Amino acid sequence: MEIKKRDESIVEFDKNKIELAITKAMKETQIGVEQTIVTTIANIVETQMRQGVISADVEDIQDSIELLLMIMRPDVAKQYILYREERRKIREQGWDMDDLQKDIWEKKYQYNGETFNEWLDRISAGNKEIRKMILNKEFLFGGRILANRGLQHEGKKVTFSNCYVLPAPKDNIESIFDTAKEMARTYSYGGGVGISLENLRPYGAKVNNSAEKTTGAVSFMELYDTTTDLIGQKGRRGALMISMPIGHPDIEEFIDVKLNLDKITKANISLMVTDDFMKAYEAGEMYQAMFIVGSTGEVIHKLIDPRKILYKVAQNNWEMAEPGMLFWDTIEGWHLLSSYNGFKYSCTNPCGELPLPDYGACLLGSINLAKFVIEPFSEFPDIDTDRLEEVVREAVIALNEALDEGADLHPLQGQREHAKNYRPIGLGVMGFADMLIMLGVKYGSTEAQETAKRLGSLILNTALEQSALLAKEYGTYPYYSEDIQKSDFYKVNVYTHVKDLIEQYGLRNSHVMSIAPTGSISTMIGVSGGIEPLFATSFNRTTKSLHDEDITYKVYPQVITNFMKTTKLNEEQFPQYITTAHDVHWKDRIKIQSAWQQYVDSAISSTINLPQDTTIEEIMDIYHTAWEAGLKGVTVYRDGCSRSGILTADKTKQTEDICPKCGGNIEHKEGCISCSNCGWGKCSI
Repeated sequence: MEIKKRDESIVEFDKNKIELAITKAMKETQIGVEQTIVTTIANIVETQMRQGVISADVEDIQDSIELLLMIMRPDVAKQYILYREERRKIREQGWDMDDLQKDIWEKKYQYNGETFNEWLDRISAGNKEIRKMILNKEFLFGGRILANRGLQHEGKKVTFSNCYVLPAPKDNIESIFDTAKEMARTYSYGGGVGISLENLRPYGAKVNNSAEKTTGAVSFMELYDTTTDLIGQKGRRGALMISMPIGHPDIEEFIDVKLNLDKITKANISLMVTDDFMKAYEAGEMYQAMFIVGSTGEVIHKLIDPRKILYKVAQNNWEMAEPGMLFWDTIEGWHLLSSYNGFKYSCTNPCGELPLPDYGACLLGSINLAKFVIEPFSEFPDIDTDRLEEVVREAVIALNEALDEGADLHPLQGQREHAKNYRPIGLGVMGFADMLIMLGVKYGSTEAQETAKRLGSLILNTALEQSALLAKEYGTYPYYSEDIQKSDFYKVNVYTHVKDLIEQYGLRNSHVMSIAPTGSISTMIGVSGGIEPLFATSFNRTTKSLHDEDITYKVYPQVITNFMKTTKLNEEQFPQYITTAHDVHWKDRIKIQSAWQQYVDSAISSTINLPQDTTIEEIMDIYHTAWEAGLKGVTVYRDGCSRSGILTADKTKQTEDICPKCGGNIEHKEGCISCSNCGWGKCSI
């Protein structure tokens, strides 16, 4: 039996959806759920449809439910009517956004005064299912798709990809400046950039020009930093990640480069750390850094002490919140293409969730996990895995559609070729902390870890299954190889029936999962970012009154508002499972990230927030524990560190982190720097 939806599409009748809608309405009443009535009404409606008493139109079906509820449970009928009205308003008027959320939408994603529905039409590009999912806040594309999709028809040169990785510059002046040119072009289309300095000879190496000796790899970071600052991107500057392998002789200079507040202010920096280095650290042995100058054959050795190096890294993070740590052997070894002959990652994107090869890029989208909790805040909450699977499938389809549409919109030819040959997508999540609170589960607990594993496995396998089905219909990505089946990631994580599909049809995408910070998009829809814990249970927000006075008022995250409304509890009465980023021990943060990383073929952007009294030795322990736990990367941010992220005009460091837009406090959360007052952020994902 089929029904007609509001958009005129025809779908199979699902009685379970009727039961779920009635159950939700009953939960809002004092009497609560009466399963007998739920089942009875659903059966009556089904019979009415089969007998032709009511039409197979969704509005007629809901009208019938309403009438039956008025007879059997008038209190529930009231809640059901209110729910229908709420959904009607959302369909007609869009999301109910506060000033901050509306400001994010208007400043980052709205184009040329378009209405909310026009925006939905533009970014969904005719895909009715994805339009519905976005309207329901079940899924959102990454920021570049939300901002740029469809604008190519207006003559705009814009990309749908948030970030790219460029080839490491070769050890010559021409290549070094060619990289700066490619960076500038990428920025001009709206993308961020990651590069490695691995090929640039170290300080003091011989050169065959007037200088006689090189100024070193680190010296050229200023060129790339300046380039990043010059190219505007709709209210922000380009995002840049500069990385260096731990075995480069200039590694100590690289680690210290951000201590000078006058230099390298527009880039994040990360160390590419090997297993050999970490094992030498454990053993208390020295580590050999080495560089061979290709043009001269000169070999430069430098013996370094891993414990002193890691102490320096921890000390700088204690003080300045950089550099980040990238565990490179884990990055190279734990993904679907790890057994590909010749496939090699070059660097990561600025936030670290995307290890990519030369000219690599990825299309991002995130599922809002908070939308899939059944009976939240109740005694027996659960996860609607059936609907989650549906959303994953539709999201994979939608990302592939966007990938095809944006195939010619990458700034550089190498980027266009990579996207065509590998077709990577990055499906991630947000609202994980909200989900845990709705389930009554403490962040970091064993149950939270198991929830992460359950979700990660389901999302990965559903995404791979859908990618295989797309390969059946449209063909595999051009560089697909059966060597994918040899990877440890594939052997350990992929379900048997999904393996059968892949072995029969291949895959449409080389990568499927990546967990981005989601700083902007999660704030815009009112949920926690990525897999981060809830940053705070309340914020003080300042606004101007009619009398031109600053008015400060308290605001709560939506999940906390809903919790207090449902349970009638105030902040002083919150149960222990409601925790914030500053309450969660760093070991529990690592456990959660590790649980997710098991199933993420790309990587995860996440920042561990630390109290002010954290010691340098504890940060060293964080790095070692993170490596042992199989994380691909980790960053830390200590309260009270000297890094402001923002400089004054005279380049003196401010005593506090100050937002350049509203003057509010800058916070380091969800892998990015952002303002809790106005929503300004360094990242635009």
